[in-house]
Amino acid sequence: MRLSRLHLLPALLLSLAAFLPATALAQVKASLVAAETAIVPGKPVQVALRLVHQPHWHTYWINPGTGLVTEIKWSLPPGWTASAIQWPAAHVIKDKTGTVTGNGFENDTLLPVTLTPPAGLAAGTTITLKASAEWLMCEDVCMPGNADVTLTLPVAATAAPDATFGSRLSAVVAGLPRADAAWKVSATRDAKNITLTVSPAAPSAGKTATPADLRFFADDNLVAYELPQTITRDSAGGYVLTLSISPEAPKDAAKLTGVLTNEKGWLADGSLRGLRIDLPFAAAGATSANPKLETRNSKPSPSAFGSVAQTSTTNSQLPPAGGLLGTLFLALLGGLILNLMPCVFPVLGIKILGFVNQAGQDKKKVIMHGLVFALGVLLSFWSLAAVLAVLRAGGDQLGWGFQLQSPLFVFALAAVMLIFAMNMSGVFEFGLSATGVGSDLQTKSGFVGSFFTGVLATVVATPCSAPFLAPALGAALTLSIVESFAVFTAIAVGLAGPYLLLSIFPAAVKILPRPGAWMETFKQFMAFPLYATVAYLAWVLAGQTTENGSLMALFGLVLIALGVWFYGRYNLPGTKPGKVRFGTVTGALVFALGVWTGWPENTEAKIAAAQAAGAPEVVWEKWSPAAVEKFRAEGRTIYVDFTARWCATCQTNKKIVFASDAVLREFAAKKIVTLRADWTNKDPAVTAELAKYQRSAVPFNVLWKPGQPEPLLLPELLTPGIVLDAIKG
Repeated sequence: MRLSRLHLLPALLLSLAAFLPATALAQVKASLVAAETAIVPGKPVQVALRLVHQPHWHTYWINPGTGLVTEIKWSLPPGWTASAIQWPAAHVIKDKTGTVTGNGFENDTLLPVTLTPPAGLAAGTTITLKASAEWLMCEDVCMPGNADVTLTLPVAATAAPDATFGSRLSAVVAGLPRADAAWKVSATRDAKNITLTVSPAAPSAGKTATPADLRFFADDNLVAYELPQTITRDSAGGYVLTLSISPEAPKDAAKLTGVLTNEKGWLADGSLRGLRIDLPFAAAGATSANPKLETRNSKPSPSAFGSVAQTSTTNSQLPPAGGLLGTLFLALLGGLILNLMPCVFPVLGIKILGFVNQAGQDKKKVIMHGLVFALGVLLSFWSLAAVLAVLRAGGDQLGWGFQLQSPLFVFALAAVMLIFAMNMSGVFEFGLSATGVGSDLQTKSGFVGSFFTGVLATVVATPCSAPFLAPALGAALTLSIVESFAVFTAIAVGLAGPYLLLSIFPAAVKILPRPGAWMETFKQFMAFPLYATVAYLAWVLAGQTTENGSLMALFGLVLIALGVWFYGRYNLPGTKPGKVRFGTVTGALVFALGVWTGWPENTEAKIAAAQAAGAPEVVWEKWSPAAVEKFRAEGRTIYVDFTARWCATCQTNKKIVFASDAVLREFAAKKIVTLRADWTNKDPAVTAELAKYQRSAVPFNVLWKPGQPEPLLLPELLTPGIVLDAIKG
């Protein structure tokens, strides 16, 4: 049942995802162009990957900032070689708010590559050059793009410039970033900033342009690409850029590499937009073009990184604001409010009149009945406090929240709170039956009847207690035993106080407000704090169990609520017995299904049992291309799960496959590395990796085996048998 339910949504999503690649490719169109019309044997051929971007779309430079670099994979005839992409100077990419988001290209872009053919090519033949290009394209959203590009050229003794792209591609190649003798540069650094100085090598004689809109693009992650770069003039006529070092940069980086762009061009004719920078850091104040490397071992001052005050914390929780007195007041108030609930208030006056009738107008006896009733309430709460004190004395310094360390308890508590909330919302009733029991007890004569009426009042109030008493109870369970008893006493006094006062002044019963519709409205309103408690407990549970376990717990709570609804819907006053039986049986079955569905599996006991049986829990590490390469180099088998929280099929796969002891034992025996590529939020790296395998949706699982150049691709829907066969095959 669970399997079919979970597969409906992913089936729809996968169907929609199948249309994404064709739509996405329209945003950036790729082709292969050449500077010349023919191939001359042995002579390098200048070609370029042409990317035509739709308005507002962009792709990325060699250091993208946020994003992924464009890649070309060549399938060339034998004897051919290809250079890396010769990157033009990048542009700053900004979003609609003006925030810098990366480094890249827009509009119509050429990315040059030099191909070298073998010298033995025969004139008069034709050669088809093939490549696969992959890129990430972004506007407000990002998606992977890829295309197979080809270019067919004849082989000839000579070649002429291509009429369409010859001059343009030659200009791009001539303008590629490079160092130039007309400018000298130097760079120094401290713990926080890099200072880059660029100045004319000689007094201006028409050889250089006046810099404008300078921007440094680092080849690596040394410079924080998204932060502003300040530019000032120095006394020698040069320009000084202050660049912020990225927090992720290596602390011992000793070299600055990248491109410094000038929108007016670095040369007098406006050419050379990008000046190539590749130099070691010099001592502060050095200005030579080739400064000597200085090793800087001094420790940065605290101010360089910003001092962070460390505040020690403990596991104990503090009482609410106001300390113990505030907690006692909150507990007293909670106890008093309980008397306004429909399960308590309607019988308040009746019980007092019962005391009066039993005592026969003797005021002292009426007061004694009230005191004995209050004693019943007090002893009930003290019994609860004593039970908790025994648990706390049992070791491990248990306090409030010790139960919440157990996923089983958290789920059970969430279910109980949900049931109470639905009761208070009027979905079903169970408080009135307990009130009826109280009416029977009150007919008993003597102080024994009054005492047990006080005990029962505590029980009757229980369904209504959580919205008011949770903060006070939470604090009580973190305090000392004496303080804890004081808090429980305050709750009891709040609940028993009106009974005691009315025993002393029984005539005051006449001034009590009449029970009415206002009480039901108040009760239903107070259900919402309980719903909030359920939400909080679901959040706690999400941190204690697996993603799939959390999802199934939520489904379980929904089924529990449905079971309670069935019970309440068919147990209304006047309902025929057959319908009552149907509602009760159906509600119980659905309720049981909800408990079975949502019951957390990832408890310490089950983990320990699985480990003892040789099937330890799978520990997922974060996926990255570097992690894959690292473990492949170590000769490890690697299982990669491309997944997302919103993918129901992904959760089903994990539930089915990794609940199998056989799978867990096989993974443990072969020490298989498990990597998870989480696509819940946009992740360009995951998107690009999926694109490599012509995928645009999850689930997607691959298995890397030692010595295999490519991974084994698994189907979308998995079973333990499929995974085991893949491992053993």
